[in-house]
Amino acid sequence: MEDKIRIFKALSDKNRLLILDMLSCGELCACDIMDGLNLTQPTISHHMKILQEANLVIGVKKGKWMVYSINRDKVKELTSYIKEVTSNKDKCICKSIKSSCSIEE
Repeated sequence: MEDKIRIFKALSDKNRLLILDMLSCGELCACDIMDGLNLTQPTISHHMKILQEANLVIGVKKGKWMVYSINRDKVKELTSYIKEVTSNKDKCICKSIKSSCSIEE
């Protein structure tokens, strides 16, 4: 569960969502992201660190540049988790909760 919390926290920032949007077209170096979002290098580094810690982004050093790409496996895993947690199923936390509300139709 902690990894999911880390991911959702990483996704709760506008700039990090924009970075993921940029990376959806393919891998980019930090300078391209910096130019595309008009952010400073330290700010990009901060956001990339959070995205990498959440395993949403993979960073690879190529020469003097850091090149980033989306971790597609983690995105698939997250998508499956969201579908699972929002689906009605036999083993759901709601099945163990007795409602004290009287809901009339």
